[in-house]
Amino acid sequence: MKLVWSPETASDAYIDTVKSCKSYKESGVAEFLSATAAGWNARLIVETWSRGDPITTSVGLAVAATHTRGRHVCIVPDEQSKLEYVLAMRGVVTTETTEVVVVGESVENTMEEFRGVDFLVVDSKRRDFVRTLRFAKLSNKGAVLVCKNAAQRAISGFKWHDVLKGGTRVVRSVFLPVGSGLDIVHVGATGGHRGDSRMLPSRWIKHVDHLSGEEHLFRR
Repeated sequence: MKLVWSPETASDAYIDTVKSCKSYKESGVAEFLSATAAGWNARLIVETWSRGDPITTSVGLAVAATHTRGRHVCIVPDEQSKLEYVLAMRGVVTTETTEVVVVGESVENTMEEFRGVDFLVVDSKRRDFVRTLRFAKLSNKGAVLVCKNAAQRAISGFKWHDVLKGGTRVVRSVFLPVGSGLDIVHVGATGGHRGDSRMLPSRWIKHVDHLSGEEHLFRR
């Protein structure tokens, strides 16, 4: 099995995230990631968050999880961040859809608890984002990995092939000028045929946010 794109689910999640984030200014990234996670029918959505970060991406991912009937897990560095996160999310989305986990002894041990991740979002401004990517236990159906704030990376010379485990098949990667930059990679299913992705035709759908003027691209 592998990830299968569902444009209807993507559209529904996008619309619901627009409604949920209408009071926030920095809502462009949230809608895009929500639609992408829901469109790929992600069943285990994991993100990282820390005190002072915008909450909109989390709102969008929580919305996506409700549409896919999946899990949304937010990993935070400390108890204070957890408290701030829970308070910020309360009243915006149904908090039952989100699990908040404080990093334990190490990022490696924390990521070990979540096997089968098929959608992962990390913040490139945090120095530990590479370790989070490296220790993620990805789904054998494939996965989508996202570095937000990619134009403000805490380290230089980042390359996906340096982070992903040996033998991991990269279907495609793209950098999108949404927010402060989104660096996205689609990792292929394990045990599949390398030619599968080339046999399936695809196209990109453009959606223009009439309020912000931003253009969002969705792969169908």
